[in-house]
Amino acid sequence: MNHYETVFILNPVLSDKQIKETVKKYQDLLKSKGSKFFNKEDWGLKKLAYPIQNKKSGFYHLFEYTSEVDSIAPVEVEFRRDERVMRYLTVKLDKHAVAWAEKRKKKLKLKS
Repeated sequence: MNHYETVFILNPVLSDKQIKETVKKYQDLLKSKGSKFFNKEDWGLKKLAYPIQNKKSGFYHLFEYTSEVDSIAPVEVEFRRDERVMRYLTVKLDKHAVAWAEKRKKKLKLKS
């Protein structure tokens, strides 16, 4: 099993309920593929560096999980099909990135 991090940007015109439904949909989809979650973060509404679909902002979400290689492709197909998702990026983390993610989580816990 590999360690992955997925960041996706949701359309800014969605309601809070629609955002929660969308995040839950992808969380459940990954869990159904045998993924184990380590961290989920809601970064909130952020300004984009450049317009995407004529939108200047979006709701950012991060998932950190372990999964098999063959379970990533179906999730990315769903990201492409979903009109609520403007962009997504899935990255396989190496040992250094995993260590950095752990430091970041500890830092966030100290702030809250």
